[in-house]
Amino acid sequence: MGLCKQSNFNPLSVETCADAGFFQSFVMVPKIFLFLLLIPSLGFAAALITGKVVEVAADEGALMLKIHSSEEGSFARGETEAFRVSAGDLEIDYMNRVIRGHAMHYNKRWHLEQIFPLTGEGSAEVFRANEALKEATKGLKRSQYLREGDVIPEFGMIDQDGAFFRVKQLSGKAFVINFIFTRCAAPKMCPAASARMAAMQDEARKLGMKDLEFVTVTFDPTFDSPAVLRNYAEGYGIELSNFHLLTGSSELINDLLHRFGILKLEEDGTINHTMATLLVDQDGRVAYRKEGKYWTVDEFLKEAQKLQ
Repeated sequence: MGLCKQSNFNPLSVETCADAGFFQSFVMVPKIFLFLLLIPSLGFAAALITGKVVEVAADEGALMLKIHSSEEGSFARGETEAFRVSAGDLEIDYMNRVIRGHAMHYNKRWHLEQIFPLTGEGSAEVFRANEALKEATKGLKRSQYLREGDVIPEFGMIDQDGAFFRVKQLSGKAFVINFIFTRCAAPKMCPAASARMAAMQDEARKLGMKDLEFVTVTFDPTFDSPAVLRNYAEGYGIELSNFHLLTGSSELINDLLHRFGILKLEEDGTINHTMATLLVDQDGRVAYRKEGKYWTVDEFLKEAQKLQ
């Protein structure tokens, strides 16, 4: 029996992601992320760097960076260095963009991991939207969260393609939004929610609901880079044409969790959190809200069909 506990009626109760049945139920977690969860830390020191991508060497699996800044003086400003990156990062268009990541040296080469873009089309607009969100969230009580009938605030994040994304881009379309983190080890929590979101996308397509979109926001922006989210989506068979997996700064995530009425607590190497899944209508208003981890594809599709 798992240790996860949560009232289905109180979005402010805390639910733990620890689950004593994890190792008996590991088959529910996509294999690629089970591997990431179980491998030990390699133990290499990492230096946070920023730089502009000046060349993409796809054949070598590398990005060439002109260094802007480097922790502990690992690299000189203006120095150019090649970094091996993941296949997922190579799929993202980072050419001529400033990125940050953790530089690690092993196997006689520099590697860059946990890559996030700092510049790109729409970045300034996203920054302004999030500054406004921060100001609007200051002073709000925990009990002041989004309920059915409320209009969601404007905010911007980075999607699985490394693009800057603003929620207002979904204006005129209904969408379902939830919150997860990719390293979640409790099968009945984030993995189950992601599997249902993927199933809902498939079923909506079969029903001809072409304008229904899907949004997943990470609890864990430090680890969940665009490439990680992209690989996560592939592990669940998610079609990315109308599905947006979003990451951003920790400060932004905290503001969103406050506004959406979700609590998060980091302890013992994992993230304990409450859960809520929301259907937002074409005008940005919450049409349906379901607390907790127990919800069905059918109930959300039924509510979404009312909006057509």
